[in-house]
Amino acid sequence: MKTVPLSQVPSQTLKTTLDDQNCTIKVYTLSTGLYMDLSVDGSPILTGALCLNKVRIVREAYLGFVGDLAFMDTQGSADPVYTGLGSRFVLLYLEPSDL
Repeated sequence: MKTVPLSQVPSQTLKTTLDDQNCTIKVYTLSTGLYMDLSVDGSPILTGALCLNKVRIVREAYLGFVGDLAFMDTQGSADPVYTGLGSRFVLLYLEPSDL
């Protein structure tokens, strides 16, 4: 398990390598919650995924992503909001051995 660093801003895009996958992760806020887009080597894996506490985001191996991503509330059981990203709400990369 690895923590993916995020900032406390309503919309952000970061590039990171997860298990030899060149990932672009976009996290953004809409009126209905926090959402994520994920691509690997420029190919979309998922778009518009709602981010919830302790709920895996990718879920399906056929999408072509090794491992999974999930948010965790370190102080309770709330769904993530941008004002707590990187502190209260952490984004975790779950390696295949974690699943």
